[in-house]
Amino acid sequence: MKIHADALLFDNDGTLLSSMESVYRCWTRWAQEYGITAEDFAAVELHGRPAAEIAADLLPPEQVAEAVARIEELEVEDVPGGGVHLLPGTRELLDSLPEGRWAVVTSATRRLAEARLAAVGVRPGLVIAADDITRGKPDPEPFLLAAAKLGVEPGRCVVFEDAPAGLAAGRAGGMRTVALATTHTPDELAAFTPDVVVKDLSAVSALATEAGVEITAEG
Repeated sequence: MKIHADALLFDNDGTLLSSMESVYRCWTRWAQEYGITAEDFAAVELHGRPAAEIAADLLPPEQVAEAVARIEELEVEDVPGGGVHLLPGTRELLDSLPEGRWAVVTSATRRLAEARLAAVGVRPGLVIAADDITRGKPDPEPFLLAAAKLGVEPGRCVVFEDAPAGLAAGRAGGMRTVALATTHTPDELAAFTPDVVVKDLSAVSALATEAGVEITAEG
């Protein structure tokens, strides 16, 4: 499939890179510190959601702010220890894009997102993080803010996401969506009506032109 766009908006974890090993290591320790049972912890979706939402699902309101600061501390400290790596196709695709044509839109805090991106040598011109918004994915606010910062109409943006919440957010923002089957099955992702489902970014190429960016996605 070919898609013409003015800007590409990438989720981070599960799309550009994987930090799942680090995520589960840190969140498991966090849950133990806060006395959360394994059953309660297993019932909460971690992927693609801001830490504040996860903490609010598991703890009383008065503990949330402290708990969010603690998980950020654990995850940032864990980055140098490994467990964060680029996913296939990321380097090649990003290297083919001109500045000002792409951004990272993540549910992580800025401090954590930038630590993970720096660990794999990715330096975006624009990062939209949990600190920048009031409503996280599946609300379209993060992607709409990225489009506005890049000066691009939402309908001329393409969202690259591996998480259902992110795909829903992109679609709600009036954007085209490319789903990556890196953390969910193609059938699970198809329920969110992406324009195309690919295995990872190795199935995507981009050609910058005067008219924008021509994206080829091999579903």
